[in-house]
Amino acid sequence: MNGQWQSGPRLSPVSESTQTVRGNARHEVPDPLREDVRLLGGLLGRILREDGGQNLLDDVERLRELTIRAYGDPSPQALDEAADLVASFSVERAEQVARAFTCYFHLANLAEEYHRVRVLRSREAETTTGPAVLEDTIPAAFARLTEEVGRDEALRRLGELEFRPVLTAHPTEARRRAISGTIRRLADLLGERDTRRPGGVTLAENERRMLGEIDTMWRTAPVRTSKPSVIDEVKTVMGVFDAVLVDVFGDVYRRLDDWLLADDAGRATPVAKPFVKLGTWIGGDRDGNPNVTAEITRQAAALAADHALAALERLAVETGRKLTLDAEGTAPSSDLNALWQRIRQMSEEVARRAQEASPNEPHRAVMLALAERISATRTRDADLAYANAEQFEADLIIVQDSLVAAGAARAAYGDLQRLVWQVQTFGFHLAELEVRQHSQVHAAALAEIRELGINGALSDKTREVLDTYRALGAIQRRFGERAARRYIVSFTQAPEHLAAVYELASYAFADDPEAGPVIDAIPLFETFADLQNSVPILDSMLTLPAVQKRLTENGRRVEVMLGYSDSSKDVGPVAATLALHDAQSRIAEWARNNDLKLTLFHGRGGALGRGGGPANRAVLAQPPHSVDGRFKLTEQGEVILARYGDPVIASRHIEQVAAATLLASAPSVEAVNESAAAKFAPLAKALDATSRERFHELVKADGFPKWFAQVTPLEEVGLLPIGSRPAKRGLSVNSLDDLRAIPWVFSWSQARINLAGWYGLGTALAAVGDVELLKSARAEWPLFATMLDNVEMSLAKTDERIAAQYLALGSRDDLAAMVLDELRLTREWVLKISGNEWPLASKRVLGRAVQLRSPYVDALSLLQVRALRGLRTGSDGGSAVDGDYAGRLQHLLLLTVNGVSAGLQNTG
Repeated sequence: MNGQWQSGPRLSPVSESTQTVRGNARHEVPDPLREDVRLLGGLLGRILREDGGQNLLDDVERLRELTIRAYGDPSPQALDEAADLVASFSVERAEQVARAFTCYFHLANLAEEYHRVRVLRSREAETTTGPAVLEDTIPAAFARLTEEVGRDEALRRLGELEFRPVLTAHPTEARRRAISGTIRRLADLLGERDTRRPGGVTLAENERRMLGEIDTMWRTAPVRTSKPSVIDEVKTVMGVFDAVLVDVFGDVYRRLDDWLLADDAGRATPVAKPFVKLGTWIGGDRDGNPNVTAEITRQAAALAADHALAALERLAVETGRKLTLDAEGTAPSSDLNALWQRIRQMSEEVARRAQEASPNEPHRAVMLALAERISATRTRDADLAYANAEQFEADLIIVQDSLVAAGAARAAYGDLQRLVWQVQTFGFHLAELEVRQHSQVHAAALAEIRELGINGALSDKTREVLDTYRALGAIQRRFGERAARRYIVSFTQAPEHLAAVYELASYAFADDPEAGPVIDAIPLFETFADLQNSVPILDSMLTLPAVQKRLTENGRRVEVMLGYSDSSKDVGPVAATLALHDAQSRIAEWARNNDLKLTLFHGRGGALGRGGGPANRAVLAQPPHSVDGRFKLTEQGEVILARYGDPVIASRHIEQVAAATLLASAPSVEAVNESAAAKFAPLAKALDATSRERFHELVKADGFPKWFAQVTPLEEVGLLPIGSRPAKRGLSVNSLDDLRAIPWVFSWSQARINLAGWYGLGTALAAVGDVELLKSARAEWPLFATMLDNVEMSLAKTDERIAAQYLALGSRDDLAAMVLDELRLTREWVLKISGNEWPLASKRVLGRAVQLRSPYVDALSLLQVRALRGLRTGSDGGSAVDGDYAGRLQHLLLLTVNGVSAGLQNTG
């Protein structure tokens, strides 16, 4: 840990090609990033020496050097030496070493993230002709769209653009919130060194503070002692909102408006309209999570609203204080005077305070009074509170119009416009709270109500289902219809599953039907069979009276959710990808035939086995008419902090996805996807059938679930306290049907196999056998190219030799051989098609980063294998594993799970 991650590790001379590759990777890492990693690694080494002594640092360094040498040596000797060293550690020493490598990954991740920010800022600074010259920006997409459809049509589409990220609390964020806080503070200190160039005492003080933060990180238990509550998960996301999201959307809108209006920016009516609508499942997703109750849903909504109102109040005060425009030079309009009179009628005290703070400054006085009304809304002061966000927005527009009429356009369209954008984006609720429940839960509740009657002795489960609707009604009455309207039905397999949502709502409000909430029931198609049957179910859905009523009210808008996780676990990643694409195409055609405005909701995860990968590329590979300027997806677990934890990275992510969403409906893009789908339909059919057969051959083999639990840390992942939601729907691992897709992916990732991201593809490609055809498909078919790129990323993070050690923990050599044979075959054919020498060879920065990280992940994997072997066999290096010892091994294993997650940067 002496900062040598990039600085020239010693490699075995028997592997010249691998040594050359890794050496090239080291030299291709940018100098500023290399220096940051060296600095942070050196400081960590100093902390390890201070706390654990030179012996601890020596053990860490020995393991580091051995795994680096083993990475470049195809013979088993070096890896065996590393495994022997791991076996020689006491459990206490193994825990210390695991924590050291985990800390190192947190610091390396921090350095890489900061360097990404550095690069984005540098590119921005070097841009002299407007943001359109930068790739993947909204202006660039708008310029291309204008060329194809004309400016007026491009402006219309821009005005209807929608990007809906939905934050979820799926348990894939292994890093503790306390660690995240330390990392943010270290990032600030790193930025201070980079931008201020301190020297002398200032530099020494910066280093002292860095050492203090790293020491805190080292001494903070990396694994939580208890699972977070649902409200804890809500608070974590609120931290991201307060730190980044509250401002970043306005930054994106402002940049777009500056480009669209050019010299008129800031003094003309804004063209950019808010296109981001934030959603959340945290506190609403009760599918399989008994910890989400109606009361929790109410608390989650109230907590989010409190943060939204606090942000609006702060910005209103800041905006008002700057409006020091006297009445002589900037006369108030009659509407502004009328607004002031209404404020006085509500509260002479509020008006007096605002007027005393703003003598002869009517716009300032009104704004400060409006800020007090927002404060009253937050504290539920009925005399002053706004009934809804639309009322507040209307008052802001009165102020804005008055300023424009008085000639103060720059004041109208400056900070005040940002406040308008903010209330349009967040309302008073911050994010729409979406409810999700399993169709079978509804079916059971309905059966009970029909048997016993609504006033009968209903079970607690059924009463909770009814209370959920009452919570939605309460949230809508307090924060508006937009606060909680969508109700997602997991495992929608019949139109009756959607009808049940409305029937249960009627029972919940049987005594007062008018008090019931507005609900849009959204089908979620998850399994392969459900995707195949989606259109007939949707056809039947349109006949439901409740759905017909909602379509009349909402302008014939309809939403359909597609599950990536369970479909992949059901038929394998290749067949699932093709089935999802086919379903989207058929659903889009169904929507057009029925004159519906469709939004497809993509239940994507962060990991590649759950639809992960670059979201913007995925958007551009969608079937024609399946996007139409609207894109909605889940942002899950560790992805939330990765994409929205830093304002610069968040802004870039939003721009990329929004640009792709705008561009996806360009005639040229739709033509490419349509022609490629037709041309390569026979290839798709062959890949689907062969890959599915190969996948089922493995997962449907007798004893597979039990074997899977033996060779991966599946059971232990379920014990990791990283989320409020249980890892399994049932208590056993006798069937994959009861296993959630997240631990399915997480466990294979931990075992360095990543099977959920590629299994079956090698056999399918080999069965096609035509390399030139496959290369043509990669060049011409965006869906196929995206799938191959994602698989290549997945393969880059696998390690066959490490994987073999996990597979050896089971008693099924036949299944282990199937996995390793398919891994080799997939790697062979993917590289044939890409023309790369090794996975990600053409991705200069990403490929090198993965190569440089891999030996460090190997160290943690060897520690994890040791713990797993002891738990599985009951013996650790000849010592019997009793209850206490098993507990220590289990703790070691959980430490390594945390570290491998940090090293791979993909979990569930």
